[in-house]
Amino acid sequence: MVRLAAPLLAALLLAAPAAAATPVPPGNRHAEQPAVPGASGRRTAATRSTFEAKYERIHQLLATSRDLQEKIRASARRYRIDPVHIAGALVGEHTYNVDAMDRLQTYYVKAMSYLNSGLDFSHGGVGIAEFVARPEFADCRGASDAAVWSCRERVFERRFRGRTVDGVRYPDNRFGAVFFQPYYAGQTFGLGQLNPLTALSVSDRVERVSGFPALDMRKAGEVYAAIMNPDQSLDYVAAVIAAEIEAYRDIAGFDISGNPGLTATLYNVGDPIGRAGQLASENRQRGAGGLGPRWPEENYYGWLVNAKLADLRAIFPR
Repeated sequence: MVRLAAPLLAALLLAAPAAAATPVPPGNRHAEQPAVPGASGRRTAATRSTFEAKYERIHQLLATSRDLQEKIRASARRYRIDPVHIAGALVGEHTYNVDAMDRLQTYYVKAMSYLNSGLDFSHGGVGIAEFVARPEFADCRGASDAAVWSCRERVFERRFRGRTVDGVRYPDNRFGAVFFQPYYAGQTFGLGQLNPLTALSVSDRVERVSGFPALDMRKAGEVYAAIMNPDQSLDYVAAVIAAEIEAYRDIAGFDISGNPGLTATLYNVGDPIGRAGQLASENRQRGAGGLGPRWPEENYYGWLVNAKLADLRAIFPR
């Protein structure tokens, strides 16, 4: 029997919806786009581009590459999601984070370069496997990849972030940035602009559904190669989105499968299990006070996806 982490198990038991999940309709809940982070604007300005130009670039790639379209459709079928969710994630990443590359072949070349790169996931000379073996993470052991990594993120936030523990100073930064992005904070990879922590969180699902070898946190080069390779990375993107939909259905009681802007938002911010639990907790408190539930909301990234949904539907019709 799989043993869920104690804090996570309690959250799931308390948050489990009493009735069928409430469908969230398509469209944005915000009339205007929420503010785009300044860092995204600075990165875009540094390349002498604009968000509009970057959107057109990724839209053009999606609209003209039949090979990419078929890869997206195939990944969506395997994970039983609408392909427009995958397209939305790509649009958000390549509009606000990086520019789309002209050819898929570029990603294949980069995947091979990372395979034998010699990189590792560590901080201060301590590898990630040794770090998460610490007693602080004992309650996280035994859960599925998604649950165990979500638990580890919360433990890091609570016990290590910005603190000195056993003589080691940990940066005031996210778990993924401290241990899983050796080049610079915020770095993501491949067509889906995945970060290694996100890929590891769905590794068991991808192994089961797609048949790819399980990712090993001790083998950073193989993790990077998997998320750089278009023949694999889109399945990881699809698995992440499927996990988001399940978390919000099973924990928060909302069916977000009909709103690509919400799945894109979660793709951008991460930790759908933790966020679904927070929303469920808030709505229990609201209900106790006689208030209606707060619905999931899109951020700036998801807002764009919903605003451009007609463009994406023209490429991936129902």
